Amino acid sequence: MAGRIQSIERAAAILRLLAGGARGLSLAEISRTLELPKGTVLGLLRTLQHVGFVEQDSETGHYQLGGGVLRLGTRYLDGNELRTRALNWADSLAARSGESVRIGTLHEAQVLVVHHVFRPDDTRQTLDVGSLLPLHATALGKTLMAFDPLAAPVDLAEEELKSFTNHTITEVSTLLDELDEIRHQGWAAEMEELVEGEVAIAAPIRDRRGMTVGAIGLSGAVERLCNGHGLLMEQVSYVRDAARSISRDLGAHPW
Repeated sequence: MAGRIQSIERAAAILRLLAGGARGLSLAEISRTLELPKGTVLGLLRTLQHVGFVEQDSETGHYQLGGGVLRLGTRYLDGNELRTRALNWADSLAARSGESVRIGTLHEAQVLVVHHVFRPDDTRQTLDVGSLLPLHATALGKTLMAFDPLAAPVDLAEEELKSFTNHTITEVSTLLDELDEIRHQGWAAEMEELVEGEVAIAAPIRDRRGMTVGAIGLSGAVERLCNGHGLLMEQVSYVRDAARSISRDLGAHPW
């Protein structure tokens, strides 16, 4: 029986690591995290760059997933009924709200972004399809945790909630209280919990069985989505309308 090929395992580990690094990772960070020599990691990165699976930012020198990986994943993503049914509604939500829109599903205790519509303006934006986001620090993730029983670990009380900003919820009791509120109101918010200055709103998408199969949400600058009283409720209604529309297309009964 043939043994495993170490270089392929290491390349796969680099790709998985980059998938979780939304803003790219340096050579030193990759080397330290994987406990591999820098020379070994650099050789693998250069090979992955050559085949289009990794890209390097010319300004920061950080590495991130390349278009080749996204194209490989497209066969899976295009076959995903949720994404297919949601395309038009996501475009419509971006147009109505003026903000970027993401659709996410549960994947290994994280949010997998399966569709991303850019904010409809001329600003420079990065495609997030295929990115993995934390459950507890995102509106998409908190929506899944509140409505999908598979999203919240049974041993949540023992989980260590990572802090991304000063606003990230790191106390389990506080998170559980918020999840109860989300179930009651039917939508979730993220207030500068993943990225300083950015807020997000999300709502659950259900299928014909009434099961939560994903979430749709918008995100943008706090000054655009909030006023002196908090979130703009008009934007909340846009998100909930989109979630209901996608759910109906998936066969969910009106609620």
